[in-house]
Amino acid sequence: MILYHGSDTDVKVPDLSKSRPYKDFGSGFYLAPVYSQAQGRAVQVVNIHGGGKPIVSAFEWDEEQASALCLSIKRFDDYTEEWARFILANRSRDSLQPVHSYDIVIGPVADDGVTFQLRRYRQGYINMQELILELRYAKGLTVQYFFGTEKSLTTLRRI
Repeated sequence: MILYHGSDTDVKVPDLSKSRPYKDFGSGFYLAPVYSQAQGRAVQVVNIHGGGKPIVSAFEWDEEQASALCLSIKRFDDYTEEWARFILANRSRDSLQPVHSYDIVIGPVADDGVTFQLRRYRQGYINMQELILELRYAKGLTVQYFFGTEKSLTTLRRI
């Protein structure tokens, strides 16, 4: 399977030390199964950093190798309460430790307004069902692939 990473740099070898915490699935290397999705993310990164050019790096993921290595893979097939609670935990700044030990997580992207919506939920302004509706990505179900361990990165090959 071909996966794409959007950034302002050409990623030849993923480096987890450059990952930022408090993302949907935690600190790790994120990829998209759709080129245009990664390209959109690359544009966002360029706009955030205020320069450079959008770059999409392509990787082949060997899912059979991931299975053979007995990697721990978590899949979220839709916007569910379990998915919302997982994102809530990963984006919480209350803990400095990772909230899960999965090597790979696959699931929906949360909408860009996620921080605001999570704050509204924590403060009791909205309930869990409203949070799930608010976190749905406006462009429809969009999937992301998270690689959070060095072992998981061995299943990716730059192409």
